[in-house]
Amino acid sequence: MNRLPQHLLWMLFFLFIVSTSCNTDLDISSSVAGDKYNSDLQTKNASARVASKPNILLILVDDLGLDASPCYAEGTEKPYMPNLSSLCANGLVFDNVWANPSCSPSRAAILTGRYGFRTGVRDILDVIPLSEKSIYDFMKDNASEEYNQALIGKWHLAGPSNGNRRSPNLMGVPYYSGLLKGSVPEYDRWWRVENGKPSTSEVYATTKITNDAIEWLDDQKEEKPWFLWLSYNAPHTPFHFPDPSLHNQGQLPEDPISIKNNPRPYFMAMLEAMDTEMGRLLNSLSAETRRNTTIIFLSDNGTDAKVVQAPYKRTRAKRTLFQGGIHVPMIVSGHGVQRVGQRERAMVNVTDVFATIADIAGSGVSKIHDSQSFKGLLSSSGASRRKYNYTEIYSIGTGIGNERNSGWTIRNDKYKLIAYENCRRQFYDLRNDPYERRNLLRSNLKPVQASALNELINEANRLRGLPMCNTGT
Repeated sequence: MNRLPQHLLWMLFFLFIVSTSCNTDLDISSSVAGDKYNSDLQTKNASARVASKPNILLILVDDLGLDASPCYAEGTEKPYMPNLSSLCANGLVFDNVWANPSCSPSRAAILTGRYGFRTGVRDILDVIPLSEKSIYDFMKDNASEEYNQALIGKWHLAGPSNGNRRSPNLMGVPYYSGLLKGSVPEYDRWWRVENGKPSTSEVYATTKITNDAIEWLDDQKEEKPWFLWLSYNAPHTPFHFPDPSLHNQGQLPEDPISIKNNPRPYFMAMLEAMDTEMGRLLNSLSAETRRNTTIIFLSDNGTDAKVVQAPYKRTRAKRTLFQGGIHVPMIVSGHGVQRVGQRERAMVNVTDVFATIADIAGSGVSKIHDSQSFKGLLSSSGASRRKYNYTEIYSIGTGIGNERNSGWTIRNDKYKLIAYENCRRQFYDLRNDPYERRNLLRSNLKPVQASALNELINEANRLRGLPMCNTGT
């Protein structure tokens, strides 16, 4: 065999080295590019995980009716609430939301998605049964991603003396801080409970609740979405003079006689203080977190009779089945709200918050128990809606109310029936008489009215499983 000349062997060896070197460089550069690509992909995936399901912030306030809400036409005196007004301008305002006429039943309805006659929580002294499955339990078992969850603020489902035996932690709430009872003796000195541990707080209640919420939110890791129920006890009594830095009502007399004789400015100051603190909490969120958060603002019942404004009467305010007691403000803003700056007339019930939160969290459930999700309305006015709305109040034997005001009410898109335990009934055309001035049962009903009355009676009987008392008007 002829051997290659030595100079050719050296040339081939040189080309081999160069080729190997080039391939090594290529492999290294490809490896670096791959690492960078994988790193970028991981970053994008992490961001996608953060944004895949939104955070949910439910803000429930206490005793705020339409007459004192900036976003509604009722009432002539309005508090200065720029943060709530901003939610309205940048969100969807609901015009036909019903709650219960008092605190505890509305809270139980949100917590369980069930009416009070099912849970047994029908008045403010009733206790939530531990057998009820809460939205926190449901989210843990059914949300498409694991949510960090908390309830901070007013609970009012433990009854007058049950204390921690009916604490939020026993209803599936992983973290709780706030007041277990319905009100505080003083806003600057009150009994605070954190995950079962009681202590005395001397920080203004609205401020402390906000501080606790901000602290909890600061502890949340970005890889998990969160659900926070922020439950203010303001503007529930006792009416008082908050720190002037929190409101715009000016200098008011602080003595009890002045407050008792003219409580409305103090009520307004309490609302403004709450709005200030709510704004502080919202401003504590980063821009990215705020964009990825759905905010639901809602009241638990209408305005207290001591401070209610026209068109509502004092005898038709909180703790009554009239519109002044059950027709409440609700605004939804933030992530998923496409109908920005619009209003929605569809009927919504306080129970519907349960299914809506679960729906937003990706549970795949839009109807459960007595709860129907209104998530679809955030993007389309033609989304499915309730055909009937229902609520109730029972005060018998509590020493707070009496048989005369105890009962239930049901409505469709036009008509409303109120049925009391003592067999009285009232029937109104809400479309033409939204503030219930004329009881249609005081005169002969037109055929269309009689048909609507029978429709409502039949639906109530079906829903409650009990025939209504049908004597008297």
